[in-house]
Amino acid sequence: MRQPKYQLKAGKKLHVFQFVSEGPKGTISKIIEFTETNLSGFYNLSFGDKDNETGKMNYKVITNNGDSEKNLATVVSAIYAFTDKYPDVMVYATGSTRARTRFYRMGINKYLNEVNKDFYVYGEIDENWHEYHKDISYEGFAVKRKK
Repeated sequence: MRQPKYQLKAGKKLHVFQFVSEGPKGTISKIIEFTETNLSGFYNLSFGDKDNETGKMNYKVITNNGDSEKNLATVVSAIYAFTDKYPDVMVYATGSTRARTRFYRMGINKYLNEVNKDFYVYGEIDENWHEYHKDISYEGFAVKRKK
């Protein structure tokens, strides 16, 4: 994606990324985390605000800092970095609410031609995976890097 994005900071394993959102509500620390599931090579992507007191992620808070497109582009850049290091993994994501899942679907739809150049994209319906199509409402999404 050739969209503006925030600068990421990550550890050597690239499982956790952090960045700072800047907007009308100030600077807000964000976390992107890739966690392996019980399926080998299948990682869950989590994204949310960093709680400054605990250091943990709050993925339910709604910040409305006016930079959702930039945040989305930053998350996508983390997916690229993660799958550069781990090219054989699948990365799964879903929203913490239906509205967020819909927002993610709109982002995928908007950049699908570009994303399809580098990733296989799948949508989840009733715990079954399907090749992604724009006109279908999915419960979750997964990507696998093309080689």
